[in-house]
Amino acid sequence: MTRAARSRLLMLLGATVLVALALWQWQNDARDAPGNLLALDPAAVTQVTLQLGNAATANYTKHDGHWWRDDGRREDDRYLETLVEAAGAPVLEWRAIGDFDAAKIGLAPPKAVLALDGHRLAFGAMSATGPQCYVQVGERVALVSLRFMPQAPQQKQQNLGLH
Repeated sequence: MTRAARSRLLMLLGATVLVALALWQWQNDARDAPGNLLALDPAAVTQVTLQLGNAATANYTKHDGHWWRDDGRREDDRYLETLVEAAGAPVLEWRAIGDFDAAKIGLAPPKAVLALDGHRLAFGAMSATGPQCYVQVGERVALVSLRFMPQAPQQKQQNLGLH
């Protein structure tokens, strides 16, 4: 075997090993990833219930491609779509609810409670480590981006002077 052929063979072998290691790392990362808040497709959600603080609970239903309040009034589709995006929120970290004092992380009582097709998400305080908030899902607490924290509809914020 010539020196050039041996060099090509070694380079091919090295490249194959690097690709195999990269695939192995990718599989490990995918297996260990925390995933999303819910195993729901946000586009498939048709029922939303929202309670912000002590405000009255609002119920919404999606039919004919639009969101409607229970009283028959049409709701802003973009507003509801931002709420249902929480189902697919990427989780930064999962922990057991017992690892926390619920009052200290804003979950007793929660700042907002969002139910998507019957799946309850209780939103707590912002974390000290960055623009994230605590979300209780069953017996676990997730840390997610603060952008998924439910807000009041824009027109209500303007009426309250909250801009």
